[in-house]
Amino acid sequence: MDVAITGSSGLIGTALSAALTEAGHRPIGLVRREPTPGRDEIAWKPSDGTIDAESLEGIDAVVNLAGAGIGDKRWTESYRRLVVSSRVDSTALLAATLAKLDRPPAALLSGSAVGYYGSRGDAISTEETPAADDFLAQLCVDWEAAASPAVEAGIRTVYLRTGVVQSTAGGALGKLLPLFKLGVGGKFGSGEQYIPWITIDDVTGAILHLLGGTIEGPVNLTAPKPVTNAEYTATLARVLGRPSILPVPAFGPKLLMGADRADALLFDSLRVIPQVLEQSEFEFGSPELEDGLRAVLGR
Repeated sequence: MDVAITGSSGLIGTALSAALTEAGHRPIGLVRREPTPGRDEIAWKPSDGTIDAESLEGIDAVVNLAGAGIGDKRWTESYRRLVVSSRVDSTALLAATLAKLDRPPAALLSGSAVGYYGSRGDAISTEETPAADDFLAQLCVDWEAAASPAVEAGIRTVYLRTGVVQSTAGGALGKLLPLFKLGVGGKFGSGEQYIPWITIDDVTGAILHLLGGTIEGPVNLTAPKPVTNAEYTATLARVLGRPSILPVPAFGPKLLMGADRADALLFDSLRVIPQVLEQSEFEFGSPELEDGLRAVLGR
């Protein structure tokens, strides 16, 4: 199977390319620079509205992972606009292009996030839970809607509502590891907020599962057992063999990161369940947090 990937150099895209290759498929990266001769790459430049549509003819499937990092910078108005445009505009360009192909792909798996549901305390969210009304939720609503040309063209479309990916190559865990290895990590705020975690291997495994199936619509890419922040930090410390005794007051991260970004990344509570994946009998490699962290960290 030939699978085109936007965001192929990112955390998930890199791991997915490796997983596809290992499974005998051919990943093809959509890149914003001039494609390198001899490499499986297709040119596109969403900021200019350009894409090499001819090279997408006959592709079996597309996985759309493009987007500026949510946690990379303070949420100024200009960065919010970049976060939105890098997802919504790029998805709209891609979906419209695929819809016009003579030989379109059978499936489009398009990025989204669990931020769709907003902070809901200890209430469980599934794919049937309606969207919240904050910045990230509206972003996800618009992001998913941008793929509508593909849906209307009959392309099976899946919205990958991805949780907090556990990987040493980056993401939240990559930022926490230095603190916890020094023994100065601890729960954030009350620690009662839920974290919808998932290992990078289960993310790529789920995407391969979805590429080969018939599922369409929203799919939560999260482990089946979300944990509270207090449980998460205690487990991470235990796996590393380090103490976890220093709680982080909420005012510190909010001052450093900005209140909105700190809430979204650290203090919002998202108890998200992967109902669709479980009903499709997808087998998680790491359904339990401790096993997942040990697998990711090689402990």
